[in-house]
Amino acid sequence: MRAYKPKDNVQAKPYYTDRYYVAPQVPKQDVASDEVFAADLEAIKAKFEVKEAYIQVGQMVIYINPHDIYSVLELMRDELEYTQLSEMSAIDWIAKSNQFEIFYQMLSMTKRKRIRVKYFIQNGQAVDSVEKLFRSADWAEREMYDMFGIEANGHPFMKRILMPYDWQGHPLLKTYPLQGDEFAAWYEVDKIYGKEARDIIGPELRDTARVDRYDSERFARLGFEVPKGTEITGDEQPHTESYQEEGGVFLIKKFDKESSTVIDDPQR
Repeated sequence: MRAYKPKDNVQAKPYYTDRYYVAPQVPKQDVASDEVFAADLEAIKAKFEVKEAYIQVGQMVIYINPHDIYSVLELMRDELEYTQLSEMSAIDWIAKSNQFEIFYQMLSMTKRKRIRVKYFIQNGQAVDSVEKLFRSADWAEREMYDMFGIEANGHPFMKRILMPYDWQGHPLLKTYPLQGDEFAAWYEVDKIYGKEARDIIGPELRDTARVDRYDSERFARLGFEVPKGTEITGDEQPHTESYQEEGGVFLIKKFDKESSTVIDDPQR
């Protein structure tokens, strides 16, 4: 049986470099340029510390202290009419400052305004759950834990939601290998067949760009499809793609690729 290598150090192997493209910042406007946002900001500032605030792409962005998040969102829901938490997640800045940036996207249907609430936490620090304020935070906080490893204190069921419960690592960390690590390559083989089957089955291939001519029982050869079990010789004749099953549909003209017209003008 092939020896299993511990994955203790696998997350430290890839390193952040400056070769990644950094998008230019969208221009920021003063909050005073919008009367509704200015009033909302003053209401929040009256009770909580706001570290930074600006308008960007038509929405207000505010930075607060992590421990104020529950009370700030409660104020926004009950007094400022921001009744929907449409999105929340994290941004990995570990390589730069050993921090995560947490954001909450708030929507007011009556004002037709959006506010993005943000704060920074240190790597390994937990956040306060807002699931009791917004039910939409239930799965969002579980996904944030699953993908980034950030726990939400007070969440009723702080378990993984996308990956298996016994998965190792958090796939949206920038240090997580794009094609998975050794644990990912052998997970299904070990789980279903046991480690003793590794030499027989081999590791799982997680390259999403890889195309195998034998995929899908040899039906993936567009224009050269063959019946199941047919030996592929390489001299198969191409055939015209048909858009209906053999025999067509009663009273409906049968369409094929040659008689079709591709419309390039989207305004037509």
